[in-house]
Amino acid sequence: MGKKVSRTDRIAVITKMLVENPKKIFTLNNFVEILSYAKSTLSEDIDVIEEVFKKFELGEIKSIPGAAGGIYYNPKLTDEQIENICNELCELINDKKRIIPGGYVYMNDIFYNPNILQKIAKSLAAPYLDKKIDYVVTIETKGIPLAIMTANILNIPMIVVRKSARLTEGTTIQMNYIAGSSRRINTMALAKRSIPKGAKVLFVDDFMKAGGTAKGITDLMKEFEAEVMGIAVVMSTKEPEDKLIEDYYSLLEFDGIDEKDEKINIYRKKNNNV
Repeated sequence: MGKKVSRTDRIAVITKMLVENPKKIFTLNNFVEILSYAKSTLSEDIDVIEEVFKKFELGEIKSIPGAAGGIYYNPKLTDEQIENICNELCELINDKKRIIPGGYVYMNDIFYNPNILQKIAKSLAAPYLDKKIDYVVTIETKGIPLAIMTANILNIPMIVVRKSARLTEGTTIQMNYIAGSSRRINTMALAKRSIPKGAKVLFVDDFMKAGGTAKGITDLMKEFEAEVMGIAVVMSTKEPEDKLIEDYYSLLEFDGIDEKDEKINIYRKKNNNV
């Protein structure tokens, strides 16, 4: 860097690199090249960062031993932090001004707010941080911002399944699926070059009612010989209780709207099975 760097500066640079690249492995040599300090000195700096992150529950600095090892930032939330985020969401959503006639809830301002979305994405990604996942998959269009944010936290690419084939995407695999609630037949399509054989994916969406879309995605992934490692949604409905898929992770549970009393029945989802 051409000039002496203070310990404070070194810690700031290393922290920025780690936090902006979650789950990316950095070796001590990576930091030596940038900061021009001995490995022993930088190792002590990393110990300080690790202790601070642990003390203030900012995630984890994980070490990988061995010649090919290094360190990476794991943006893990504590159970209490996830609980607080979910309670904050419930309070935010449970506003009678959000009620739309017909039993709907206005959510666009939440799903397009980067600050709120980042908290949601961190909570959704939490159970999958230590799993081997290659892609985050979502279906257009409402889940795209959430999926991008979740993919960023997991530091993997994101793939969008279309509701119809696009000429600009080349050869596609297209299939029909049945929406679990309405029993209506819908279509989804994905370019053949999107996912390699054997890939492991996480399906992310904003809302689940009967699980028809999630079941459709699972079936579509089988056509690509890809494995669905998890299904994560922000909100699932209480009814129907028996979804078309068994294992999924949901932050919140929606039990309808009492339009007479102007109340949205939204709760923290319990007993997730992931």
